[in-house]
Formats: sequence, structure tokens, C-alpha cells
Amino acid sequence: MDEMILILVLIFVGQILGSLFGIIKKPSKKMLCCFLAFAGAMMLGVSFLELIPEALAIVSYNVVLLALLVGGFVMIGIDKLIPHFHNNICKPNSMNKCVTMMVVGIALHNIPEGLAIGVGFALDPALGILIALGIAVQDIPENIATIVSVYGCIKKRMKSFLILVGTVFFELAGFLFGYFVLRSSSSITLGLSLAAAAGIMIYLSMEELIPAAKKGGNPREVAFSILLGIIVVLVMGLVF
Repeated sequence: MDEMILILVLIFVGQILGSLFGIIKKPSKKMLCCFLAFAGAMMLGVSFLELIPEALAIVSYNVVLLALLVGGFVMIGIDKLIPHFHNNICKPNSMNKCVTMMVVGIALHNIPEGLAIGVGFALDPALGILIALGIAVQDIPENIATIVSVYGCIKKRMKSFLILVGTVFFELAGFLFGYFVLRSSSSITLGLSLAAAAGIMIYLSMEELIPAAKKGGNPREVAFSILLGIIVVLVMGLVF
């Protein structure tokens, strides 16, 4: 039960902290981009060091390859349906999309993220916590950039905060489905889901987080943040 509470806290904390920081005192562009690089590296580390090895222990190599592609194509489909922030995440003032599109985009991205947490937690609570922590770290800079844009459109702090934090329930729904529905499924389904979750996290890191950090930050600081993110995942793997 304590592990379940920790997972639920992590699901909410990244969204809430990012929204609070963005609405109260937006951090510097340098800090934001370093955070993006760190978050992207954590998600890559969790994918390559935890998710993919766990999936390979359950299903065949070819199945893992297929599921990785499926996860990536799912995110491509979501991006085409509802364009996300991509390389403009460090430049919130340049985003002219309406509030509805921004919120729906965040909400749709939150569903597969929650699913990844749920599937990982169903297989191994420690793995679920690692995934949740990586996604929570990613949610902080993303929500900082997003709430600045939402507030710029509607000019109401509390309303902006409530709108953005409300999208966390889509991540919660993905988690509940992944944990309570998929945990009773076959080992093949679990292996497929783990590999697909890795594909989703790799896509988010390589298509959004790290490119945005490189575009808006100092190359050396971004590179160090990436290295630090990988090291943190390795240390967490020992702890959990």
C-alpha cells in the first residue's frame, strides 16, 4: 500500500509543481532547458536499462522490436492529431495555439505515460516507481512552459492552474488501466506493454525533451544534465 501511495504522489507531484513554479515564478531559460535534458535522459535511462531488459526477459527479441515501434507510432499519431510543443517548449511566448489545443495535447500525452507507470508497477513495484519518477521529472518543465502560455491567453492564475492540473487525471486513468487491467493479462501482453512503454518514453525524450533543451540551452550544460540523468537512473536502480 505504501508503494501505491508513492506512485500516486509521483503521478500528481510533477504536474502540480510544474504548474506552481510556472505561475508563481518562472525559472530561467537556462535552468528550464537543463531540467528538460535531465528529464529526457532519465526517461531514456529507464527505457534502456529497465523497461527493455524486463521486456526481453518475458517475450522474444522480435516482439520487443515490434512493440517499440508500436509505442513510437502511437506518439507520432497523437502528435499528428493534436500537435504538441516540440522544440518550442523552451520558448513558451512563441506558442500561439489556443488553450483548448494545448490542454488536449497534454491530456492525450498523459494517457500513455500513465499506462507505462501502471504496466511497470504491475510487473514490479520498484520498476513502476522508477518510471513514475522519470515522468514526474519530465512533467515539471513541460508544465512550467505550458502554464505560462495558458496564463498568457486567459490572464487568470487560478483558472490556468486548475485547467492544467486537471490533465493529470488522464495520466491517472492510464495508470489505473495499466495496473488493474493489464496485470491480470498474459505474460506476452505484459512484455508487449513494457516494450511499447519504452517506445513511448524514447520518443518523448528524443523528439521533444532533448531537442528542445539543445535548442535553448548551453551545449555543455545540456550534455552534463543528460549524463547526470543517466547516473541518477543507475543509482536509483541500485536503491530500488
